[in-house]
Amino acid sequence: MKLFRFGPSGSEKPGVLLADGRAVDVSAFGGDYDEAFLGGDGLQRLQSWLEAHAASAPEVPATERIGPCIARPSKILCAGLNYKDHAEESGMAIPEEPILFTKATSALVGPFDDVVIPRGATKTDWEVELAIIIGQRASGVTKADALNHVAGYAVMNDVSERAWQLERGGQWLKGKSADTFAPLGPYLVTRDEVPDPEGLNLWLSLNGKKVQDSSTAQMIFGVAHLVSYISQFMTLLPGDIISTGTPPGVGMGIKPDPIYLKAGDVMELEVAGLGVQRQDVKAAE
Repeated sequence: MKLFRFGPSGSEKPGVLLADGRAVDVSAFGGDYDEAFLGGDGLQRLQSWLEAHAASAPEVPATERIGPCIARPSKILCAGLNYKDHAEESGMAIPEEPILFTKATSALVGPFDDVVIPRGATKTDWEVELAIIIGQRASGVTKADALNHVAGYAVMNDVSERAWQLERGGQWLKGKSADTFAPLGPYLVTRDEVPDPEGLNLWLSLNGKKVQDSSTAQMIFGVAHLVSYISQFMTLLPGDIISTGTPPGVGMGIKPDPIYLKAGDVMELEVAGLGVQRQDVKAAE
């Protein structure tokens, strides 16, 4: 299934993109796409509901805003430098273990919402990433069992303010958590529709020019490794997001002169099979 949420920010409703291409409102099913839904039998109940009601479910107008595909999760976790070429372009060592950091959940926005450059920011950058959505509580799980705890996958733009990330005491959280710095979606694509999450093309274009173009096959640490590894240090809850790192082509890595986002820029990005995002870049008012 391809799940999405639509409507005004903070008042989103659940929707499903059907196999025939219709986007339908499934509010009558009840409940949002959140921890309770994913951690229970929500996906199975929704599938059964669709079998009975999809034909009569109202279509979602194309003019509706699309929100993040998950209601605010307990955690947004990220793997840094998880592509060898990206580590090299950043001038950093290739990690021997996953490098982990967090993004504030308040950074979460929809896939077509504006990205706002915060006041005082000077080096705001882009990062297309595959995001893992946790479906079942995971604590100390093995690599062999890890995928059983995954609900599905989504597109994430891990927007980053490099000056705050690298020049303000080495605190990556500071550079990753501004409002609008975590566009997610448009869809949560369930695991059964993504048989090989480590074989997906992903790309990002800036103002129509492709700057990132790679495959999740180039990840240093794969999906099962990351879920298992992180679960040794903390409990992962349904709805938690793990963003798996970005390939080369970020603004910071452009030589000899890095390029950073400015008001008026347009980003478009995709992970194959998971949908396309588009964001206009605005300056904070």
